[in-house]
Amino acid sequence: MLAVTSFLVHEAGPQTTVQDLGRAGYLRYGIPPSGPMDLAAFLLANRLVGNPDNAAALECTLIGPRLEILGESVLAVTGADMPVSVNDREVERWAAVPVRAEDVVKLGPARRGVRAYVAFAGGIDVPLALGSRSTYLRGALGGVHGRQLKKGDVLNLFPPPAAVAHRPRGVRPEVIPSYPDEVEVRVILGPQADRFTREGIEAFLGQPYEMTPQADRMGARLKGAPVTHTRGHDIISDGIPLGGIQVVGEGQPIVLLVDRQSTGGYTKVATVCSFDIGTVGQVKPGQRLRFRAITVSEAHSVLRRERKKLEGAIR
Repeated sequence: MLAVTSFLVHEAGPQTTVQDLGRAGYLRYGIPPSGPMDLAAFLLANRLVGNPDNAAALECTLIGPRLEILGESVLAVTGADMPVSVNDREVERWAAVPVRAEDVVKLGPARRGVRAYVAFAGGIDVPLALGSRSTYLRGALGGVHGRQLKKGDVLNLFPPPAAVAHRPRGVRPEVIPSYPDEVEVRVILGPQADRFTREGIEAFLGQPYEMTPQADRMGARLKGAPVTHTRGHDIISDGIPLGGIQVVGEGQPIVLLVDRQSTGGYTKVATVCSFDIGTVGQVKPGQRLRFRAITVSEAHSVLRRERKKLEGAIR
């Protein structure tokens, strides 16, 4: 049986936050769900250490933290290819790793991808805020006082599930993403696809777009061929779904993500399918993505296939 434990933050990284599956039911009040940018990587991190899917874990951006373990635990690191070491010895990613008191865990700069996830057996113990432990930075809500981690923070862990004991456990190699320089992102056209010219839609689906540095948990601004409008970019404000792709006046797309605003008055050419949101969240500035339109029926089939793949991902 593992001991209840905690960890001390020696270095936090540029943006490390606590996230769980998100804050449902408050978007109508202007509070986004938050939660992990890469859902699949987050789920696998929790499953590797025997946690329920909604246990709180760390999301690390571009460079991970340096943490001192204050007890005995099991952790797992998934997502972006950040080298992980325990006491300066590199350990396996996408696998359960036992740690002991005074061990120092460090995640280095991402070689591929943007966001990594660190799950601990039992999950991170921070207070619930509107039913979730997820951090919403712009609203200073959830997580550790609504902010990213900083040096000197001490975070407690919940007791691990009774059945948890360390044994070799990892993710099947064929499930681990490679984070290439150019990715394909599947979309459903609409809800305002009729507000764009045929040439604009063809450019959107036919040309690669570059991720710009103006990308965060709220949205990702892209650069590429203009997506031209038929009669202006303004509409009466309506709801913004996860993955909604707004196109502003200059014709450049913006993908709205987990910390998005609840409504907006710009035309939306398409919506990224839920199973490809994580792909968008792992694209570094300067890398490229291409959009491919599929039908709703095709999207449902892919979603079922992706869920089945996740269920069988851990060996």
